Amino acid sequence: MEAGIVGLPNVGKSTLFNVLTCSTGAESANYPFCTIEPNEGIVSVPDPRLQTITQYIVPKKVIPAALKLVDIAGIVKGASQGEGLGNKFLSHIREVDAILQVVRCFVDEDVVHVSGEVNPVSDIEIIETELMLADIEALDNALPKAQRTARSGDKEAKARVAAIEKCQAHLAQDLPLRSLQLHEAEKKILGGFGLMTAKPMLFVANVDEDDLQGESEAAKRVRDYAEEVGGGMVTVCAKLESEVAELDEEDQAEMLQTVGLTEPALAVLAREAYQTLGLQSYFTAGEQEVRAWTIPINATAPQAAGVIHTDFEKGFIRAEVYTLDDLIEFKTEKDIRGAGRLRVEGKNYIVADGDICHFLFN
Repeated sequence: MEAGIVGLPNVGKSTLFNVLTCSTGAESANYPFCTIEPNEGIVSVPDPRLQTITQYIVPKKVIPAALKLVDIAGIVKGASQGEGLGNKFLSHIREVDAILQVVRCFVDEDVVHVSGEVNPVSDIEIIETELMLADIEALDNALPKAQRTARSGDKEAKARVAAIEKCQAHLAQDLPLRSLQLHEAEKKILGGFGLMTAKPMLFVANVDEDDLQGESEAAKRVRDYAEEVGGGMVTVCAKLESEVAELDEEDQAEMLQTVGLTEPALAVLAREAYQTLGLQSYFTAGEQEVRAWTIPINATAPQAAGVIHTDFEKGFIRAEVYTLDDLIEFKTEKDIRGAGRLRVEGKNYIVADGDICHFLFN
């Protein structure tokens, strides 16, 4: 599962990407299209539950969950028609599972804005429009073939036509497809089209250093827009985060305390991106390692076991499960078992976020 970072040129998305993925590299130039090919990086997802587990089970190493981020070049008005190498950039967006749209809410005369002024909702609408136009084109191209096949009485083709027309009607109202209620069968039909406005969206308001809580009018407008279109929203000051990232751990804590933050805002962003992708974590815990494993929400026990090794899913027998609260109360797995709180779950068990699991397999 991966998320793509998008935005207009010079909104700070590459700065955020570099800090999130601990990239150094050359400083990005202050002009559009400084990123041509998408850069990829792996981001750890901070989870305080890992540290709590290690208070009771001391491992040799701790491994957090991770997600893949793709930094996609700045999109401009007309991208769907090929402006600014738009078609190439849009094809990169089709390949990701969720979109993080960085929106400029800061004022800096030294950083040019492609539209000449800071207007976050206008910036969002430019990108949303380009994505919707690209989706409309994809659906318009797919419809005639589906209609021809449907005339022969093919039930699947008829369902495909209905799903396409439902999406076209929604897009005609200037609404992204993520705000359209679709049945599972319709989602499956449309999955092969790479529809970009159907992907989950997280808006990232890049704010000034004096607006870390996102209380400015610009940030509020982004928050309101996100609620209207069914997206999430977080506030980050990329400039501050890049400065914090250069400090050692002790100095980081001191600087964050000075500005009124309990943790880097990028930690919040990583967790929100994780949730936007529809992911959650379960844990394995032992003397060798305490580890967070990434699974889709509503994954079954065999599916969760399969992320460790495919053989675990194929030969799944049962899972032994307990919670972090159980560990805090009873201190050791032995005492959890002795208290009858170690649950034995079968193939139909839906793994909950934060479960601590052992899998038995053939």
